[in-house]
Amino acid sequence: MPSGGRIAQTNRHMTHQSSSTAKGFTIIELVVVIAIIAVLSGIVVMNLTSMMAKARDAKRLSDMAQIQKALEMYKSDHGSYPANADNDCNGYDTGYAATDDVFIPALEPTYLGKVPGDPTVMTSCGGYEYYRYAAGSFGCDASRGAFYVLGIRNLEVTSGTHPSSPGWSCGTGYWNTLEWVTGSFEN
Repeated sequence: MPSGGRIAQTNRHMTHQSSSTAKGFTIIELVVVIAIIAVLSGIVVMNLTSMMAKARDAKRLSDMAQIQKALEMYKSDHGSYPANADNDCNGYDTGYAATDDVFIPALEPTYLGKVPGDPTVMTSCGGYEYYRYAAGSFGCDASRGAFYVLGIRNLEVTSGTHPSSPGWSCGTGYWNTLEWVTGSFEN
């Protein structure tokens, strides 16, 4: 056999041999790989969701600090805390994401350019809450004057009272149901 024929025969033999020994992934291997990817994706999504909820709660707490400072500046200038504006829900003003109303409008624009609302709550009964009570309301000491209660309902990470909540222990009002709450007397 001439040498050219032998080379062609060898090449055909190698091609046939390599194609018969080459393997792809089996169905089981593909299912295992897909399952591993799905589990890892689920873990990433859960961690991301948790981190986003913590970030929104941190924003809520930061908003409360800004609102408290604005309330104190307002009181310093006017001698009292702002009156309730529109009593969105059960008598108290609320700040929430899907509102055209301004939460505590007396603070805008002098004390806060825009009073923040809860970033995710979309209904009037939830999110940030504010109410200015008359002296002596709910059994509170009338000699201390009127007072306000400011709080957050529907924190995402904490259930029950948030560890950083200053609390408000005057009487027994709706504020006992808030997850973060503070208040202050005018006198």
